[in-house]
Amino acid sequence: MSKNNVNSAKTREYLSRYMEGVKKRNPGEPEFHQAVYEVASTIFPYIKDKPIYHENQILERMAEPERVVYFRVPWTDDSGNIRTNRGFRVQFNSAIGPYKGGLRFHPTVNLSILKFLGYEQTFKNSLTGLPMGGGKGGANFNPRGKSNNEVMRFCQSFITELYRHIGEDTDVPAGDIGVGGREIGYMFGQYKRITNKFVGVLTGKGLEFGGSQLRTEATGYGAIFFLRNMLQAHDNAIEGKRVLISGSGNVAMHAAEKLLHLGAKPITLSDSGGFIHSSSGLRQEHIDWIKALKAERRGRIAEAADEFPEISFQEKSRPWSVEGDCAVPCATQNEVSIEDARTMIANGVKAVAEGANMPCDQSAVEAFQEAGVLFGPAKAVNAGGVGVSGLEMSQNSGRISWEPDLLREMLENMMGDIHDSCVQYGTRTQGPVDYVSGANIAGFVKVADAMLSYGHV
Repeated sequence: MSKNNVNSAKTREYLSRYMEGVKKRNPGEPEFHQAVYEVASTIFPYIKDKPIYHENQILERMAEPERVVYFRVPWTDDSGNIRTNRGFRVQFNSAIGPYKGGLRFHPTVNLSILKFLGYEQTFKNSLTGLPMGGGKGGANFNPRGKSNNEVMRFCQSFITELYRHIGEDTDVPAGDIGVGGREIGYMFGQYKRITNKFVGVLTGKGLEFGGSQLRTEATGYGAIFFLRNMLQAHDNAIEGKRVLISGSGNVAMHAAEKLLHLGAKPITLSDSGGFIHSSSGLRQEHIDWIKALKAERRGRIAEAADEFPEISFQEKSRPWSVEGDCAVPCATQNEVSIEDARTMIANGVKAVAEGANMPCDQSAVEAFQEAGVLFGPAKAVNAGGVGVSGLEMSQNSGRISWEPDLLREMLENMMGDIHDSCVQYGTRTQGPVDYVSGANIAGFVKVADAMLSYGHV
């Protein structure tokens, strides 16, 4: 966080003591420590003259999940071997509504990552204006390289344990990394089979069984709406901007697509093998081809350079060395280091919008802010995905289905409202809007005031 946020000796002392307690209670969880510090370093200056939050230990209570469910997931592979993975659900905060947040299937999943994601989700969901609390879950299972039947058996085993802890008015999971429409379908089918209920207990469902239009596009589209709003608020425009994007999953591909809709130029995409670059800008035909590559063959992005002569590929590299005007990191947490940030600043990047969850490490965020780069934090920038998930919950409750044009308008308005909330709490006397402080404080106030209303629970 910007050093300007912690601007008094007393505030620094409070923050240091608070983080010491967080680390003592949560040893060996660096991602969670990072997420809590990022929020607390902006909240402590805000509440320094508001004793009610201190007296009721609001920040301390916010940093403790209400419940953590940890379970084994046995399943059988196609060779008949019994395999076992770890499953989790972190139900972080339900002050303003049922727990809401994705399920991630990836070998790197552990409690620290899920607690960081669930903690962030609490503030993100608050920013949407919808009645949703924060949660996150998943398993250290890797769907890559598994057959459809293996994925199905895993998902059925996973939900056979998790089903007793979730529900349409309790906890409504969604997808995340490694969990797309296929996995949601298998889990929803097993939930329906076990409970004999057809309710909106999972979001990201297929349109055939209660899913929402625009859900697939929502996170990427919303991120670019937020980027556009940041630029406009500082007398700039998105048209013609060269934009660096990392990742080639759902968020990255739809961010690139929305950039084209708004007259900007997405010039990079990436995966774990490296990144592709087109100095003239990726076109819709490139994006459609890569979508099909990933969906149909789960291929590597390097193949795009073989298919299109105007596209080059850099192996085992990230796109941050390429010159551009804006950056939208959409791959994974802590993918942007301080060295990457300095390179982008030197290359003329003027705005960064976090499409993934916490893709910039703490030192990178500070470097961007100190250089006057517009910086949109993930909890605000990528809130469009959970926002439309919340709208899917509303549609399920009412047994209705809204048209794409209406949902697109609702998403655009929601991102505009989130941006305005950030500006309300993040405007400074000098320099650009501090979107990090603005997002954290706006998200905090709603959740904190609800917690105060409940008493000590």
